[in-house]
Amino acid sequence: MRTPAPGLRERKKQQTRERLAHVATLLFIERGFENVTIAEVAAAADVSKMTVTNYFPLKEDLVFDAHGLVVASLAEAVRGRPAGSSALHGLRAAYLQALGGGYPVLTGHASPGFARLVHESPRLRSREREIDEQREAALAAQLAAETEAAPGDLAFRLAAAQLAAAHRVLVRLMRSWLRGGVPPKEADRRAAVAAAQAFGALEPALGDYAVRAG
Repeated sequence: MRTPAPGLRERKKQQTRERLAHVATLLFIERGFENVTIAEVAAAADVSKMTVTNYFPLKEDLVFDAHGLVVASLAEAVRGRPAGSSALHGLRAAYLQALGGGYPVLTGHASPGFARLVHESPRLRSREREIDEQREAALAAQLAAETEAAPGDLAFRLAAAQLAAAHRVLVRLMRSWLRGGVPPKEADRRAAVAAAQAFGALEPALGDYAVRAG
């Protein structure tokens, strides 16, 4: 069954949301996150301050406007793995496939300006840590459901924590390379090498965990 296409009203709301996030992020990159007010974002976007806060109750989410996709990304990568593939192998394959611009939400790809913006703002770094925790929780829920884990089982929590940590390291490395001026193709090459090390280190513990049945 196909998901119905969004109606005109929903499309306009999404367009407004994307425009507000785009305008705000450009201002933040130019002047610094803490130096731009919501009122100034509203003026630049030619809307009321209330319109901005209706779409983005948290100022930080003007930067992390795709946080819903980010939260779901690891769980979706695991859920989409083929039969015979473990959770670890599914996530590794999805990450490597996403390199090259296929799915920046999973790789951490961003403009150098965006990468510097987040790195230089304590509030944005704090918000990103909250999103990281939500992403790990979503992955844990996916693993618990797939393995039919008992309420007191630690295995799915430990697996999610290790997989999310490895992925988080890769995302932070990607951002550090991009804000340092490393060209995207070279950053992807480095990321592929780092992914082999990061996910390879988890192979002894998780290589056979949550293997999808055929």
